[in-house]
Amino acid sequence: MTIPFNRLSMLGDEAKFIDEALAKSHLMGDGGFTKKCHALLEASLPGGKALLTTSCTHALEMAGLLLDLKPGDEVIVPSFTFVSTANAFALRGARIVFADVRPDTLNLDEAKLEALITPRTRLIVPVHYAGVGCEMDALLAIAARHGLPVVEDNAHGLFGTYRGRPLGTLGAFSTLSFHETKNISCGEGGALLVNDARFAERAEIIREKGTNRSRFFRGQVDKYTWVDIGSSYVMSDLLAAFLYGQLQARERIQACRRALWETYHRELSAWAAAQGVTVPHVPAHCEQSFHMYYLLMPSLEARTRFIQHLRAQDINAVFHYLPLHLSQMGQHHGGRAGDCPVTEDVSDRLVRLPFFTTMTEAEQARVLAAVRDFRC
Repeated sequence: MTIPFNRLSMLGDEAKFIDEALAKSHLMGDGGFTKKCHALLEASLPGGKALLTTSCTHALEMAGLLLDLKPGDEVIVPSFTFVSTANAFALRGARIVFADVRPDTLNLDEAKLEALITPRTRLIVPVHYAGVGCEMDALLAIAARHGLPVVEDNAHGLFGTYRGRPLGTLGAFSTLSFHETKNISCGEGGALLVNDARFAERAEIIREKGTNRSRFFRGQVDKYTWVDIGSSYVMSDLLAAFLYGQLQARERIQACRRALWETYHRELSAWAAAQGVTVPHVPAHCEQSFHMYYLLMPSLEARTRFIQHLRAQDINAVFHYLPLHLSQMGQHHGGRAGDCPVTEDVSDRLVRLPFFTTMTEAEQARVLAAVRDFRC
């Protein structure tokens, strides 16, 4: 039987809550399950307002709207990230400035950040790669010196911490993903965390198509109308029901994923050292979210053979991001070969092993045996 890279995992009352949502005949957004998800996220990530969205991409778009980005404004993002991190702000006409990543954590390299800031810079968007926190103290200090907001792309990092502080609570905004590949999932979905109270009311309006509908439902106005720009960013309460089941089971989910990650790390570290393969690095001051387990092979050729070696044994391992600055759109924004050398290097060598919450001991043992049988 094939071992997939990812498999949907249900450990809580997801099906029960979906049945409840159907019985209540409230499938549109901002129903009872949405409110429960908001409350749970706000309790877990204190200090901000949580708003479920249709995707992490849309949460990032909302951040761009809230910050009134204009054509020509510059937004700094790591080149080693998913396209949404850049595209959400390019949609506002912003010029994307690509930052390289650190060779250890693959997070935005804070030592190279300040040189990228110009008078047109409006925003810095760090990504907590693999759920390991960026060096936020340094990033936030640089941002403060230049009067710039920070939006954390926390698609990988829910329930991780940096120096004891939850990831997602450190920037003016942060975004979450509940895509099927994430630890906590509802198939497709996301959330915007508004950590700066000045933006909370406007965030509700933008999320509700530019109307003050949320105030109407709270009885604060007697009718609602169009008051600002916005779009339809509200998640269906049916998806929120599934998501609430996942969130309720978060401790079990995280415990399963931690055990998987630690087994990979323990069982592969000696093999990796002998083969010239690099394993993930987690700084002592970071508590990761156990989102993925990856290996950095010695070369592109070795990675290609490694993926083929696993595939021949019905095991699906996959690479990850291509450098955004070298993409067609990235070059349109000024990206050129050599701009982000670490990104260009690790993109060719990184491979992600199968990693999902309900992976069995037997499945992981198959993967481990196949990996240890490979020679670079």
